[in-house]
Amino acid sequence: MWSLSAWRRRRILARHPIADDMWQRVRHHLTFLDGITPAQDQWLREASVLFLEDKHLTALPGVELHQEERLLLAAQAQLPLMNLGDLNWYQGFHEIVLYPDDFLSPQRHRDASGVEHEWDGEHSGEAWQQGPIILAWPGVMASGGWEGYNLVIHELAHKLDMLNGDANGLPPLHADMRISEWANVMQDAYDDLDRQLERNPDAETAIDPYAAENPAEFFAVTSEYFFSAPDLLHEAYPQVYEQLQLFYRQDPLGRLKQLQAHDPVYQAHD
Repeated sequence: MWSLSAWRRRRILARHPIADDMWQRVRHHLTFLDGITPAQDQWLREASVLFLEDKHLTALPGVELHQEERLLLAAQAQLPLMNLGDLNWYQGFHEIVLYPDDFLSPQRHRDASGVEHEWDGEHSGEAWQQGPIILAWPGVMASGGWEGYNLVIHELAHKLDMLNGDANGLPPLHADMRISEWANVMQDAYDDLDRQLERNPDAETAIDPYAAENPAEFFAVTSEYFFSAPDLLHEAYPQVYEQLQLFYRQDPLGRLKQLQAHDPVYQAHD
């Protein structure tokens, strides 16, 4: 990853070993990693170390950031890249800024009549083009389960989206994927969600209604659901799930079904 030579990779991993008990605590918190193979676990463990070597985490006052917390964030960040190969998917930024709570961010929007509106919006995360990622620490700590919420993956999905320029819901697709098929599937699902909210702004939609904000948010929210509530996403928009499965080269739904079939803990919660 990041075109590191093999010797430098080994050197970084040797300098920053992760104690087994610490990694197990990270895994215990991140239940959406349940069911990954030992080889995938080892990859994620090493990739987390390399991520923390490559990115600078800036903790603002009020955020307690020790090695275990750093690994908790890094493991969530690296999960989407697990089967994507040694390419620099997270290029264009070097810093993640961690706020102790949601933060106000200046917003600007030009409406259909050409009038520009400005206001301060409360956010739990932001990803800036050629700039840092900003995360509210409570949102990071609330992520990692199967509840359809993952702030880390949401904001990093924006960074993947931005690899083609401005965030527009179209990350760089693999050679075996078709842009036309991606665009049609995503647009149809986006339009369906938008229609539901037009009929009833308070509708209880199958996925977070924030996905209807724009195509970029639709990609980020569905990426969240792909990893943290794949059953809900597949039930609502199976073709979106299939496109994300092709893009991320993972099948979280298959893993969740295996857990539900064979793991007593998951059977007890069915």
